[in-house]
Amino acid sequence: MAFREINAKMVEATVTPGQRLFSQRGAMLAYRGEVSFTPNTAGGQGGIVSMIGRRVADEDTPLMTVEGSGTVLFGHGGHHIQVIQLTGDTLYVEADRLLAFEGSLQQGTMFLGSQGGVMGMVRGQVSGQGLFTTTLKGHGAVAVMAHGGVIEIPITPQRPVHVDPQAYVAHHGDVRNKLSTALGWRDMVGRGSGEAFQLELSGSGAVYVQASEEKL
Repeated sequence: MAFREINAKMVEATVTPGQRLFSQRGAMLAYRGEVSFTPNTAGGQGGIVSMIGRRVADEDTPLMTVEGSGTVLFGHGGHHIQVIQLTGDTLYVEADRLLAFEGSLQQGTMFLGSQGGVMGMVRGQVSGQGLFTTTLKGHGAVAVMAHGGVIEIPITPQRPVHVDPQAYVAHHGDVRNKLSTALGWRDMVGRGSGEAFQLELSGSGAVYVQASEEKL
């Protein structure tokens, strides 16, 4: 794994020759060794076509390429940082939550309507994610940002997980998600629980939930 958690708000990345990292621009706190930081005009991986796709989808958070030999401390805005190790599966996460990720991962963009049709699009709007989300696939580590601490909740076929859309951070694995509502007569008369919408995630994988309902 390229990332080592120093504390809840900083990670240390090991940079080795021939292996590059991507990080959010301006997230470097300190470094040792011969390390270069280059603005990534393509906004990540996949070349110009992929960059255009991310810009159209509003998933093109400015990134920089990190190369060389040494160690780098990353952090941003005092946000909590969670390191996620992928072993061949796909992580679904908003681009602005990405702090850094290994160059071995394949970056892409997914239309939320492809997971849940119209309700998938509604889910994106209700959760504040918009109509698209960023995907990272393959073997490697990702450092994502969140408010407060983050808990990883396993998802199994027998035990789907329901999450407040505002507390949702990311998920990975073979997981389907849909928006469910709990509107009842109490909500109509203003005596509801205030938890009118929830994300239901089912399948096999894990979801990451932050200790806040505040977006980044």
